[in-house]
Amino acid sequence: MNLVSPEAAGIHTTAPEAATPAPVPPGQGSEHGHQGLPGAPSPAPTASPHPDLAEILVTEEALRAKITELAAAIDADYAGQEVLLVGVLKGAVMVMADLARALTISTTLEFMAVSSYGSSTSSSGVVRILKDLDRSIEGRHVLVVEDIIDSGLTLSWLMRNLGSRHPASVEVVALLRKPEALRVDLDVRYVGFDIPSAFVVGYGLDFAERYRTLPYVGTLTPEVIAAG
Repeated sequence: MNLVSPEAAGIHTTAPEAATPAPVPPGQGSEHGHQGLPGAPSPAPTASPHPDLAEILVTEEALRAKITELAAAIDADYAGQEVLLVGVLKGAVMVMADLARALTISTTLEFMAVSSYGSSTSSSGVVRILKDLDRSIEGRHVLVVEDIIDSGLTLSWLMRNLGSRHPASVEVVALLRKPEALRVDLDVRYVGFDIPSAFVVGYGLDFAERYRTLPYVGTLTPEVIAAG
């Protein structure tokens, strides 16, 4: 998840999060991960119709099919129970909306905003809550909805934070994961696609707040990244 900038009031700060060195922009999203649950490999890259994108990693059709598949698995696991979906702003908005509509179980929705990137592609070094939940999660079955898993550092913090609020359970569903970028071992119950460790945009993911509304997921051209 590419997250909002840290200028909001009431910010809470935790331990520093180091940036991940890489020849491409070094990290992205709210970064959660579990190395034991395999996601499906992303489809073969295709040419992009957008001039700023080098290639498409996950097509619109593949995204729709994966959301349907994830919803079916969640429906089966939580049959007869109500689930509180917690979307992590801003990147998870598209996933959250489509997943919530695909589910048949009873759900309620909440959102959090956590910042470690702002408008940059490198870590700001700290994890900050910019928007907290509006209600208690005590005794609730919580499913954190994520757009992308990168190093896992921010999610590690977020899961500890939510777990301290005494929910009945806390699980994660993530549409995308970068296995090569993971730096912690976290239990992610539902994973959509495993993708290469490249900076991606589209379907909620941004670069300096651009490209979120693209209906597919792709990589930016080096020229666009260099221009910022």
